[in-house]
Amino acid sequence: MKLGLGIGPFGPPGGARLVELAQEAEALGYDTIWAPEIYGADCFTPLTWIGANTERINLGTSIMQISARTPASAAMHAVALDYLSNGRLILGIGVSGPQVVEGWYGQPYPKPLARTREWVSIFRKIVSRDGPVAFDGDHYQLPLPGGTGLGKPLKLILHPAREHIPVYLGAEGPKNVAMGAEICDGWIPMFLSPYRMMEQYKDAMAIRNRDFEIAATTTVIVDDDVQRAINQVKQNVGFYVGGMGAKTFNVHKDHVTRMGFGEAADRIQELFLSGRRDEAIAAVPDELCDEISLLGPRERIRERLQAWKDSPVTMLNVGSADKDTLRLMAEEVL
Repeated sequence: MKLGLGIGPFGPPGGARLVELAQEAEALGYDTIWAPEIYGADCFTPLTWIGANTERINLGTSIMQISARTPASAAMHAVALDYLSNGRLILGIGVSGPQVVEGWYGQPYPKPLARTREWVSIFRKIVSRDGPVAFDGDHYQLPLPGGTGLGKPLKLILHPAREHIPVYLGAEGPKNVAMGAEICDGWIPMFLSPYRMMEQYKDAMAIRNRDFEIAATTTVIVDDDVQRAINQVKQNVGFYVGGMGAKTFNVHKDHVTRMGFGEAADRIQELFLSGRRDEAIAAVPDELCDEISLLGPRERIRERLQAWKDSPVTMLNVGSADKDTLRLMAEEVL
């Protein structure tokens, strides 16, 4: 199993924290450093900064939102960064949710699976440079019909460092994950339990190929007080289940429900949307937080790490910026 690391907060202006964290991870043998994208910083700029100051560690987007860029725009970003980093990019993509897609990007959200399938197809065509790209789909058309009528199929000018840039899909729903196993090179899950994933995603697990990567993030907190560590994880889970989505549409709440915590998920959302956020966070089940994380004394973390090693997960993305914790995980996994 490989190790990855999310960059987390930027720290003070200037980017020194990002470089220091990436260089530490690279020295320890971590495979990939991941940059997020929600509605703050983009995911490519920090990776470019990191790539210029590292030599080997892969550069992953987690998650580049496909509504933020057309396939052609994303392909140019990806090819340029992959070229300048000597083939180190992993392009993690996802659809996000309607609040961000329609509220932030002003793009339509319906039929996200069909939209993703078309998006990936166009991206592959552009990067492969097999010829000028034309596409006639339900969601994307190249050239654009109507308009001036002067649009024509074009071919990427820059010759990529690689003809195939790995694309990983960030997804939670079983159908979305199964599509990722079919058309992508990897999957970036959220709130994954190694104890439940084989049953929860049995269709995707059945069709994935041997080279399909599963890069799962888990918060790692070394603390002799297990309950204190669990309470820290509750903050994040409560925010996503309770507030990252509307009452009638929250993919994170649906995901936690499918994991078997439906009654708790309903209560978390009810409390969160009524303004009782502290109560909502407190309502997050301890068992859920413990399953999706590695928490407690070093010995307990070593013991519970075995479930991840026994699972189909191929890369464990460590949710910690503490150097001692990063070293512990390197010792135990690498």
